[in-house]
Amino acid sequence: MAAMEQPQVSRRGVWGWMFFDWAAQPFFTVVTTFIFGPYFVSRMTDDPISAQATWSNIATISSVIIAILAPILGSIADESGPRKPWIAFFAAIKIISLCLLWTAVPGSAVIYPAIFVILASISAEFSIVFNDSMMTRLVNRDNVGRVSNIAWGLGYLGGMIVLISVVLFLAASPETGRTVLGITPLFGLDPAAGEDARITGPISALWYLVFILPMFLFTPDMGAGKPLVAAVRSGLREIGQTIVGLKDRPGILRFLVSRMIYQDGVNGLLILGGVFAAAMFGWSTMEIGIYGIILNVVAIVGCLAAGSVDRRLGSKITVLISLFLLLVATFGIVSTGPGFTLFGLVGLPMADSGGIFGTAAEKVYILYGLLVGIAFGPVQASSRSYLARSVSVEEAGRYFGLYSLSGRATSFMATLSFSLITYWTGSARAGMASLVVFLAVGLVMLLRTPYPASAPLAKRTA
Repeated sequence: MAAMEQPQVSRRGVWGWMFFDWAAQPFFTVVTTFIFGPYFVSRMTDDPISAQATWSNIATISSVIIAILAPILGSIADESGPRKPWIAFFAAIKIISLCLLWTAVPGSAVIYPAIFVILASISAEFSIVFNDSMMTRLVNRDNVGRVSNIAWGLGYLGGMIVLISVVLFLAASPETGRTVLGITPLFGLDPAAGEDARITGPISALWYLVFILPMFLFTPDMGAGKPLVAAVRSGLREIGQTIVGLKDRPGILRFLVSRMIYQDGVNGLLILGGVFAAAMFGWSTMEIGIYGIILNVVAIVGCLAAGSVDRRLGSKITVLISLFLLLVATFGIVSTGPGFTLFGLVGLPMADSGGIFGTAAEKVYILYGLLVGIAFGPVQASSRSYLARSVSVEEAGRYFGLYSLSGRATSFMATLSFSLITYWTGSARAGMASLVVFLAVGLVMLLRTPYPASAPLAKRTA
């Protein structure tokens, strides 16, 4: 099947589309991963083990909602036509929810920030479904992997800029009240009251509001389709037919299932990796922020390099390499604790040299984190281009809805596994070990998946 037609879109239109990732990424960088999430776990409550499980449960609830609704919304969008009104609607919910994270003061009830994070998460994911489904009209087959990886790299750059700004000027040690520059936080923020972490919600909201504008202004949208009520009826019918029709497209089905499994591991690693380190080493917001900066610098390089690999060797090879690196990194992270790595086969000095990342175990943890930084962008960007090379423009919305489903349908299994194993064993390390299984099984399944996914199974290629 000729999955993608030659698009006629200006360079400005393509860059406007890529800037969506730039606009969206700070939410994932400073809220869910490196700043607000670790604050929620280690400083908002007095029970870090229970708080880690609660944070995992937030991700689980979000994933279930996304898994149910994303394919339906994508199919409705195919029938209704334009994607931008949907993106605007969910952007409003996301921006309001992020602003309300400012209310998450230490010692307060966790239910309200939990609800706000859930609303922001599902709104962010639904917006991504509609934005990703626009890609098949903007970029031709030869360039889709390169553009997807560049956009992902732009996202990490945007996230890193916000993260660096927070670490240098806002995030301070609760003990000294000083940032890494040795100054008091801007705007009179009080780190003892968690204000240096809570401010990341409103900052991410403002960043998103400003930088999604190029996509709205310059990127062409789909033409008018059916009226909303008719589009809903038709979309529900079409998504049902698409799901049933997957039996006649076994390559795409195998890709979606394998991606469903390995993305569970990737999501779990992104959601839980920062809070795991914060709990194990007692990292402050400043230390978590610096760790995040390191990972994002590496991630940008990884995405740029992966863009060339994707164009020369294909999306499948790029994803397989990335999954292997993530497996190695996750095994290393799980095997490391104060005074050891590789489950004690390698002992490490316990002495703390003082300052940031003062123990040998922390430094080893960062080395494993570099592998995560190299791989977690390309594994997602090239998965996106893998599907874009496998479907047509007309069906992109519903298949990217299924793609979102495949990334979320069982992602609650990764976070739920973490929660249950952590509750059962009292060890967050044992909970993190479950992520290795998801990454390994997904990698093995992908090895037998055709490329592009629309190719017959009997003629699969690497």
